[in-house]
Amino acid sequence: MEATSSLWYLENIDVTGIFCPQKIGRGEMDRHIHKVYKKGEYIFLPEELADKIFFLTEGSVKIGSYSDSGKEITKAILGKGEVFGESSLIGEEKRRDFAIALEETTICAVTLEEMKSLMRDHSALSLFLLRIMGSRMLEMEQRLESLVFKDSRSRVVEFLVQLGQRKGKRVGFETLVPRFMTHQEIANLTATSRQTVTTILNELRNKNILTFNRRRLLIRDIEQLAKEASSTD
Repeated sequence: MEATSSLWYLENIDVTGIFCPQKIGRGEMDRHIHKVYKKGEYIFLPEELADKIFFLTEGSVKIGSYSDSGKEITKAILGKGEVFGESSLIGEEKRRDFAIALEETTICAVTLEEMKSLMRDHSALSLFLLRIMGSRMLEMEQRLESLVFKDSRSRVVEFLVQLGQRKGKRVGFETLVPRFMTHQEIANLTATSRQTVTTILNELRNKNILTFNRRRLLIRDIEQLAKEASSTD
């Protein structure tokens, strides 16, 4: 499996082999579900039974929720190799969030009972899932703190730094983030507007700190980008 920085905590675990084995016994066919979702198709909705954990093998997925007024709140955008729906392991009986495919996406779904069995058979898997949940909790706390104490420019620049650190690949002195998000998706994640995101990205491009298109983000100097974030506090 190709190593990526977003999966730094996997150590030597072959997660693809665990979640989506090539050879599945006849009795396990109903527990390992492989499905392709079209762009805009929901994987699950709030109030649905939380009885599966999902492994994203291709594509991208948005996790979000709806406020009482019906406003959509984006919580995360996940890519290939990431796991979601894991809160069912800590007692969530019904989904609080929704998950929607942002492009044609392939998902491997594992039942809750099968996941518990996999965790017994692969001791490192428990640590992997624990770190996922801890990391996401920390991310949510950081986002909340940023909303309270940071202005919109700081939030966007900090998000770009964190995106490069979590999902970027070092290419010489530069950091490449494949499958760059849309400006609207960044705006949703940073509680800003699409216009604000576009303005900030263009400003950073003009400073030669980064360059971007619909397919990728290239951070030319992530240290300088981090300074831009701190200089706007």
